[in-house]
Amino acid sequence: MGSLITLTPEVFHEKRNIDARVLHEVTELDLDKRQVHVRQVEGTQEWWEPFDQLMIATGALPIKPDVPGADAQGIYGVHTLQSGIEVRTVADQQKPKHAVIVGGGYIGLEMAEALVRRGMEVSLIERAQQVMTTLDPDMGEIVSEALMAVGVKLYREESLQGFEARDGRVQGVVTDQRTLPADMVILGMGVRPNAVLAEQVGIPLGEKGAIQVDDRMQTNVEGVWAAGDCVQSFHLVSRRPIHIALATVANKQGRVAGINIGGGTAAFPGVVGTAVSKICAKEVARTGLQEREIEQVGWEHVAEKIESRTRAGYYPQAGRITVKLLAEKGSGQLLGGQIVGEEGAAKRIDILATALHAGMKVQDMVHLDLSYAPPYSPVWDPVLIAARQVEKLI
Repeated sequence: MGSLITLTPEVFHEKRNIDARVLHEVTELDLDKRQVHVRQVEGTQEWWEPFDQLMIATGALPIKPDVPGADAQGIYGVHTLQSGIEVRTVADQQKPKHAVIVGGGYIGLEMAEALVRRGMEVSLIERAQQVMTTLDPDMGEIVSEALMAVGVKLYREESLQGFEARDGRVQGVVTDQRTLPADMVILGMGVRPNAVLAEQVGIPLGEKGAIQVDDRMQTNVEGVWAAGDCVQSFHLVSRRPIHIALATVANKQGRVAGINIGGGTAAFPGVVGTAVSKICAKEVARTGLQEREIEQVGWEHVAEKIESRTRAGYYPQAGRITVKLLAEKGSGQLLGGQIVGEEGAAKRIDILATALHAGMKVQDMVHLDLSYAPPYSPVWDPVLIAARQVEKLI
């Protein structure tokens, strides 16, 4: 576990002169007196701690369904290192046979793969047409097939209705179509901003209840800052506010806030929603807007999906790759992209993320001077093949 912890409280103190107090909880803010109420998690002491500058970085909480039986033992939300350790301990010691995953997002899918590889019978319920709803359904279908190939039982377009329990412990998961046996349940229904403290003192909230901040990461209260999964971001493609809970975004926002708190000048321009994951044999990546998001904004668009290889076709281990590009009809402005494929596929999403940040059109992307060698790419990289096909449509 030690290798999963980047910096300990001791390192913070010795190397950076920072008093990092773990197992302490802030329960209340007093902005008039510029102080926070603190209590020990494993103790009895409570006190008010004064501040000159306040940084709120309370993160996000897993969404817990409001259904019968949701408080039964054996139902887990995996959102912290400790919660992951708890699930691992239960799997090792109690050896559950039937696991049910509720929700087909990143955490749910990764947990489904991990548990099925431990020999459990794993079922996953998802109320949408396909898993991984951050992808368009046609791309999510490829991920669904990869899960079923390793033995995960998928129940799509089914809604959670409740949990069955015996002696306070979960026994089954009830959907609108069936009841699935369950010794262990993993909640993979996403997260919500943990903005309770900010809301209590009247700091404005925005998208999905996330804290509103400016590009310096300051709230509407002078000297009160916020960053990470608890805050609202700005989407550089849709030009609309968005809540996006990703570690890369949180890290950048925290750096910007720290520079400004320390007296420097920094700004966080926004996000394009780039994310990557590995689900079974498939690498999965996305950036920009999905088709449904483009339609919500009201733009006309074109879409093209191509299949290619991650390496030259004659080269050993040349895997399949599917690339989908979305662009504005008429102008050709790149709006988003999704990639699903075998080894060597996913990091190509960074080409598209860079193009989105630069405001490129697919007509410009066709001429990108991308590298080529048989171990890494066909002569025409799959991203460029997709761009050429979209160019024909616009």
